[in-house]
Amino acid sequence: MSAEGAHHELKGLHVSVDDLVYQTQAVTPPDRPHCFAYYISIHNDSDRPVTIKGRKWVVRSETGDTVAVEGDGVVGQFPTIQPGARFTYNSYHLFQGRYAVAEGSYLGADEEGRRVQVRIPRFKMVVPGAASGADS
Repeated sequence: MSAEGAHHELKGLHVSVDDLVYQTQAVTPPDRPHCFAYYISIHNDSDRPVTIKGRKWVVRSETGDTVAVEGDGVVGQFPTIQPGARFTYNSYHLFQGRYAVAEGSYLGADEEGRRVQVRIPRFKMVVPGAASGADS
């Protein structure tokens, strides 16, 4: 994804975090024992098609670890979302500590090549049964 040129918000383009699921059966490395699957939809309630070209995420764990995720497309795809439609996918994140907080943006372009961005609402992945202070 080229960093050239500014991206603007497109009215009607928005993201929802549909579900967060703690994966108790996941095989994880000792330094990142917690696995959360997240289910996300990118909604296009604008009047023009939008193609998602990339993403920029930041995930911060309780332990202070910060992971920046940046790359082309979404789960290996470059979906074009028509007006009134949405693109839904799921992925996962591994971390250490009682919780992690994620936020970021998807970057795309409309049919005229204008760069657009849509923010991923901040969401918290809390390990079930975590000690006080992690409930929300």
